[in-house]
Amino acid sequence: MLKLASSILCLLLVFIGIGCGGRKRAAGLSQPVTASTLAPTAPTKSIHPDEEILAEAIRGQPISPGEVAILSDRMLSEGSPTFNNEKSMARLDILLNKSLNNAPRDVRSRLLRNLGIIHYHQCKYSLARQELQQANELFPRDARTHFYLARLAVQNGYIFQSKGLSKKAKGQFNLAANELELARKLEPSNSAYRQDLKSVMQKEKTRQSDLKK
Repeated sequence: MLKLASSILCLLLVFIGIGCGGRKRAAGLSQPVTASTLAPTAPTKSIHPDEEILAEAIRGQPISPGEVAILSDRMLSEGSPTFNNEKSMARLDILLNKSLNNAPRDVRSRLLRNLGIIHYHQCKYSLARQELQQANELFPRDARTHFYLARLAVQNGYIFQSKGLSKKAKGQFNLAANELELARKLEPSNSAYRQDLKSVMQKEKTRQSDLKK
């Protein structure tokens, strides 16, 4: 009888959360809480929505030339981290070239301009100049096209200068000044285009020095 009463008492204690050995257990926990179970999980790396759109497009997700132009405009805005991401730049290059075939004239000019911007930042200056000039022929009132043509002219001027061809260098610097003036007239509110030629030249020289490091 005493044994039966002891068994019933033990069952009651288990039911209310106390083991027969007298140790209280947290309700609903089959294992004791340890430092490892309380440790925070490592945060997952977030992917920018534009990067996801780009990746999907590369994998074959349908996207119109106009949408590619808008996407690349965003991803190639001044100061964008895209310029430091080789993978994203390569993907944009592929997508922009793929979209050129079926693009209407106004969209095609933006696609070519953005290809020129990519290749400028990759130091492929001849290719960048060709694409930007084509973009300018299609739509000569794009301020950003003129701004990058100015930057390319400065780079070309430095190349001639390094070869001792001062007259040709001066011609390129004059061309840069003209392109910069056109950009300024088309978008007078843009602070980047309000720079004088000396500021642009200094920034281009600094950029080249940084690239050599």
